[in-house]
Amino acid sequence: MPVDVVETMQGALFSEQENRATVRRGPVASRFVLPPFTVLDARCGDWQERKRAWMLVGIRGEVGRQDALPYTGPARSFDFYRVKEGTRATTDEQGTSIFDPTICELAYRWFCPTGGQVVDPFAGGSVRGIVASLLGLRYWGCDLRQEQIDANRDQLLPCLGPQTSAVGPCPEWVCADALDAVPAAPMADLVFSCPPYGDLERYSDDPHDLSTMEWHTFAAAYKRIILRCVERLRADRFACFVVGNFRDPRGFYRDLVGETVRGFEECGMHYYNEAVLVTSVGSGSMRVSKQFKSGRKLCKCHQNVLVFIKGDPRKAAQACRRIEEDTGDDQSSA
Repeated sequence: MPVDVVETMQGALFSEQENRATVRRGPVASRFVLPPFTVLDARCGDWQERKRAWMLVGIRGEVGRQDALPYTGPARSFDFYRVKEGTRATTDEQGTSIFDPTICELAYRWFCPTGGQVVDPFAGGSVRGIVASLLGLRYWGCDLRQEQIDANRDQLLPCLGPQTSAVGPCPEWVCADALDAVPAAPMADLVFSCPPYGDLERYSDDPHDLSTMEWHTFAAAYKRIILRCVERLRADRFACFVVGNFRDPRGFYRDLVGETVRGFEECGMHYYNEAVLVTSVGSGSMRVSKQFKSGRKLCKCHQNVLVFIKGDPRKAAQACRRIEEDTGDDQSSA
């Protein structure tokens, strides 16, 4: 994309005046980008408008992965909410998940201090790093696959433009196992990530890759990574994970949401917020009849946004972006 177009899109997205005038809707949304309710509707017009603006910056979260990641087990329930957008012929056994930049922006604006440090143990694609940079945050993320890291870095110039330092700090991606790399990560003002959904998507054949592990091994390794992240998180700060339960080869749910909650609580953090992220049904509408008739399976079209607090929530809120920074209003009351 030409540099002048990128700069125009950046100005529209990141000018607070422009945000107040054209993107936000209503007295509540006008303060918080979108309303901070426990149901976040990614299908609504305001959400989609903002997402389109982010994508026009040039973010390509699917680059660096196979076009059709493998899914294991007979009639595996992909549940459609992680299928690559725009694909109508995708089956239960293929597709590529893409992280939504709008939920990323909300997490950063709501739960991270201005100019703060984000640590992401399951970096995957470029979305979370580039959004952080464009919002003036420092970002550190790790991924096991060098080809993914290279693909992410290749997007920096097209997305951030030649004057990267004028936009924000350049994202840092490292190729490493999170168990080994997170202890050396910067001290975090926000831990934010979307972990692998067990072996639902298999990203590589590396035995250290969580997506290759049997469920109980996955859960144990996953909790160890959470522990290392909590150790790198500053006091009076938030952690936010976007997760979802998924089905095993027999069709029974794996409790990834519960494992995430237990993982953080076992490290001494408190379960503080939960939101349901309502996502597009995608190709599910074409197959839900067969799915429901044969096994009474509901078509899954949501994920869970889980927020945890380390320390005092009031101090954490005070450290975050003050509401009057966004609106010019005095929001001093609790």
